[in-house]
Amino acid sequence: MISDTDIHHLHRCIELAEMALDEGDQPFGSLLVSGEGEVLFEDHNRISSGDRTRHPEFAIARWAAKNMTPAERKSATVYTSGEHCPMCAAAHGWVGLGRIVYASSSEQLVEWLNMLGVEQSPVKNLPVQEVIRDAQVDGPVPELAEQVFELQRRYHGKQVQA
Repeated sequence: MISDTDIHHLHRCIELAEMALDEGDQPFGSLLVSGEGEVLFEDHNRISSGDRTRHPEFAIARWAAKNMTPAERKSATVYTSGEHCPMCAAAHGWVGLGRIVYASSSEQLVEWLNMLGVEQSPVKNLPVQEVIRDAQVDGPVPELAEQVFELQRRYHGKQVQA
């Protein structure tokens, strides 16, 4: 179930994704919220550095491993503009983070990139549940996914073919 609080945090993820876009990066943004509702960490994609692993969800997992107890990690929620890629999902699972809430799914991203004529990633897009056992996942949120698509379209500099 997606709550009003979830929607609020997802809006911030989309703002972070737009910040990434403004800095020349692929538009993805994510944040980590404690079990008590405090925003602990937020980041956006930083792959324009040349390091294609600089995804915000991966940064969240590393930060959480260093700064939170296992119990705190398990009760936390990761919010993200786009569903975790397999690399980020694995990091999330290994660190033992809790719930994931995303605005747009990996399946949607693949469809959008195909529509935009963008070359496929060398890494398969998989649902988080195929990477993390017993993952608690909520998303996508249709009205927010449209905003994420628009950021992807802008990043790739393409118009949708009618």
